[in-house]
Amino acid sequence: MATVFAKIKHEAIKALPPTIYFFIILHIVALVRALMIRGAGVSLPVSGSVLLASLVLGKSVLIADMLPFINRFPEKPLMWNVAWKTLMYAVVALAVHYLERLYEFWKEAAGVFEANTLLWADISWPRFWAIQILLVTLIFMYCVLAELARAMGRGTLKAMFFGPLPTQRE
Repeated sequence: MATVFAKIKHEAIKALPPTIYFFIILHIVALVRALMIRGAGVSLPVSGSVLLASLVLGKSVLIADMLPFINRFPEKPLMWNVAWKTLMYAVVALAVHYLERLYEFWKEAAGVFEANTLLWADISWPRFWAIQILLVTLIFMYCVLAELARAMGRGTLKAMFFGPLPTQRE
């Protein structure tokens, strides 16, 4: 039983950095969306739904990292894996972003196909793509940091970013 709790604790600690990162960036995206649609009367996600989405994304990144095709270029310069992972995560982000918009229209439509038709007729594509560009940029930043941490080691990257730990200063 202790090994089960140890495994759960290990997985939770591993999921913490991407979850915190996505929690922050999803709040940034929600803020940008709020500023873009100010006065339009559209409801925005509250912090609780952003927290839930960041938990899902944090764990999803860890699961994706275990897939054999995600670390496709381990022998090449880091940029190859960064570009590949950014592409993979961006495709997922695009699908989730579109499905999120589709869900908003589905609440008012009779079915999913009617909702899709309404979505295509009513969506603000410049706003949709602006949010998508922001997400891809933030995903790219995450991939750069994650690959650097993998290559250098988390401890080294932490020490470089935050300074040496008190025990290392002696």
